[in-house]
Amino acid sequence: MTHPFARRTAALFSSVLLATGLLTGCAATSPASPLPPPRLVVLFVFDGLPQSQVVKYRDQLGPDGLRRFLDRGAWFANANYGNGITVTAAGHATILTGAYPHRTGIIGNEWRDPATGQEVYCTGDEAHTYLGHKTIRLDGTSPKNLLAESLGDVLNRGTGNRAKVIGISGKDRGAILPAGRAGTAYMYMAETGSFAFSTYYMKEHPPWVTDFNAAKPADAFFKKAWTPMLAESAYQRSLADSQLWYADGGNGTKLPAIVGAGHEKPGPRFYGNLLPTPFGDKITLAFARAAVEGEALGQDDVPDILSISLSSHDYINHAFGAESRISHDHVLHLDRDLQAFFRYLDNKVGKDNYVAVLTADHGFMPVPEYSISQGRNAGRMNRNEVIARLNAGLSARFGDGKWTLGWSAAGIAFDEKLIAAKGLTTAALENEARDLLLKEPGIAAVFTRADMQGSDRTQIPYLDAMRKSWHPDRAAPLQVVLRPYWMAGSRAAGTTHGSPYEYDTNVPILVYGPRWIQPGRVDTPVEVADIAPTLARMLRIAAPAQSEGKVLPLPN
Repeated sequence: MTHPFARRTAALFSSVLLATGLLTGCAATSPASPLPPPRLVVLFVFDGLPQSQVVKYRDQLGPDGLRRFLDRGAWFANANYGNGITVTAAGHATILTGAYPHRTGIIGNEWRDPATGQEVYCTGDEAHTYLGHKTIRLDGTSPKNLLAESLGDVLNRGTGNRAKVIGISGKDRGAILPAGRAGTAYMYMAETGSFAFSTYYMKEHPPWVTDFNAAKPADAFFKKAWTPMLAESAYQRSLADSQLWYADGGNGTKLPAIVGAGHEKPGPRFYGNLLPTPFGDKITLAFARAAVEGEALGQDDVPDILSISLSSHDYINHAFGAESRISHDHVLHLDRDLQAFFRYLDNKVGKDNYVAVLTADHGFMPVPEYSISQGRNAGRMNRNEVIARLNAGLSARFGDGKWTLGWSAAGIAFDEKLIAAKGLTTAALENEARDLLLKEPGIAAVFTRADMQGSDRTQIPYLDAMRKSWHPDRAAPLQVVLRPYWMAGSRAAGTTHGSPYEYDTNVPILVYGPRWIQPGRVDTPVEVADIAPTLARMLRIAAPAQSEGKVLPLPN
């Protein structure tokens, strides 16, 4: 395997290819732009950021963070995911492949192997381990399970592996999936507060990574307080701290919060507790700067890609909900951190040499108890209890047996061996299970394998979105859609995402690059799958092979 850290050679030949538009089949699927490609594409993924949070606090944003996109870039006010299972891995796999889970194979963060019933993790690969850190089963170590090529894969192939493609994130899946097969992914190690990759990429870290980790930058945040960005009166449009339904992610349920309180020195708990704070993003962006410096990203005419997935907002919204003051304040911190990073890119790469895209891997559902307080039909559904009732109902109909293996992503897997031994068909079990599940108060729709594989194009609610999340070789035969504002899980606090509803699908798509992008708001409906073919056109390369998106209708 050739990796992006190889020294660049034949740069002049590459620049000729770029200038003449001869890079890998660009004419067929991605008409060449009259402009040269950007030297650097920077993708920001704000994990778990609903579109509503960008516009709701627009008047409180700094002048050059998110507002650089909103005031001087292109922003798409009606951008959504087209698939129905909106989770971190599925979203990150879509952004730079332009494909939904039915093509990427990333149907969830985890799922069951249909043949064995064993749990599979989206980026799990037991053939590889983390460098310098212990690795346990189901840890994310490679893009083995990703079935679609990424934008970086196409770019690397077209430049003879001279392009550098780097993914960075607080989560393994947030780094690995956008980087694709040709890139290099660095993930935050919560036990040590450092960044590392796995043996899939190389046998040792580059010196700049070793130097960054040796400086122990995470330790600078020990006992540091997360204080609100603005005065108390500025948070009247969000929900006050310390609600009964807030989950303590390790730093309490109110601000200010001191990270590392009660600890004598930095250790695994402290490093883990950095993630659900603004400091988790700060260290991720610091590492991104080190990558730009160490790899000389954007410093020649061979385009590079830097994907930065900022994970902290997802942890915060899981614990408190996007409607909380804590989440509100975190958006403001993210905005200021983005502003500082833009200033760095302007100085290091040059403001006319890079294109920046900002999106999210999914939105967020309001906390069920908050929704109930607003008069909505909302609630929590215990997955284990549902499976127990389902097995009891199937046993009453077909005889004693543990007919289901349990949940697999958003579906339910069956014990195919038991079904065969009893001389039954899976279809019979699916139909009965569907009828039983539809009696559950929190379930809106249930689709069988026949539904998922059918050609019916009538406007059955959610069916098309669920088909885009269903891969025949990986997904469970029975797919479940919860009612709006209902969540599945055993937790009594916090909230989640993963549905086909707008609060989960509607995310920002913001694009900045004054040399290539005219400013303006676009209200035309677009999808996250459109990002990859749009960037492919700017880079003058073919869109990824499995891409199903369209080029974004950028302002003229």
